[in-house]
Amino acid sequence: MSVLVVGSVALDSVETPFGKAEEVLGGSANMFASAACHFAPVRMVGVIGTDYPMEKLEPLKAHGVDMSGVEVAEGESFRWRARYRHDLNSAETLETRLGVFSHFRPKIPAAFVDSPFVFLGNIDPRLQLDVLNQVKRPRLVACDTMNFWIESRRPDLLELLKHVDLITINDAEARQLTEESNLVKAARWIMARGPKHVVIKKGEHGAFLFSGSTVFFAPAYPLESVFDPTGAGDSFAGGFIGYLAATGDLSEENMRKAVVYGSALGSFAVEKFSNERTIELTRAEIESRVREFHRLVAFEAPLPA
Repeated sequence: MSVLVVGSVALDSVETPFGKAEEVLGGSANMFASAACHFAPVRMVGVIGTDYPMEKLEPLKAHGVDMSGVEVAEGESFRWRARYRHDLNSAETLETRLGVFSHFRPKIPAAFVDSPFVFLGNIDPRLQLDVLNQVKRPRLVACDTMNFWIESRRPDLLELLKHVDLITINDAEARQLTEESNLVKAARWIMARGPKHVVIKKGEHGAFLFSGSTVFFAPAYPLESVFDPTGAGDSFAGGFIGYLAATGDLSEENMRKAVVYGSALGSFAVEKFSNERTIELTRAEIESRVREFHRLVAFEAPLPA
């Protein structure tokens, strides 16, 4: 089953303690698609300027990502420059130039409106709501957000929650949105406002999946080398939603498997800059890492007393 992703298509310049990269492929739609394309056909909607180096998108096209929904507008493309110090959990933004992205109004092509799986990347919740007015009864709608929208577009974000099945959010954003310090209470607060499922990401400490009264936790993969955490969350989402689309199974058991696949893709994403690692992956490498995740937590259950 196909996946529609709507989000930013950017150029990132990133510096970490381990190196730097200039004007590499970035943005939520790009990073999501780079992970999801290993599982299912991806349809991408976004905007780029006339200055965007189109050759950077060729690897995605080669993996079957349909970019007919990516608009080319007159002007400069979205650019983001940031620095990570030894705390790789937070980036210091040095420069943001929105360019044509500041006027982005998603237009879903007619061929995309029947997409059964929809991921609303980190954009203005008013635009996310507009996308939902253009698609036809998808099986699953998932969204992402960030602290800026929680603070500046709170009423719109709360309205969006009524119309999505799942939200991916990090622990700080969950606390900011709900004003609950406890993540279990925060997840329940969010589910009470619409979503059936809440994924709370904790970076290097793993991710929680909350569904109704049940909780599932997947650890982060222990890596010796982390080059660039940019886009790890979108890569997680791409692996998670891509796996669900590939299987077509929305049972709780399969949702738990999807969290592990998402965690695997997120762990690959940080091994190189941009989408360099995720786009070059083979399915065998992905399955091997998923088995390693299983070994991280597998143990023999004790006999009943």
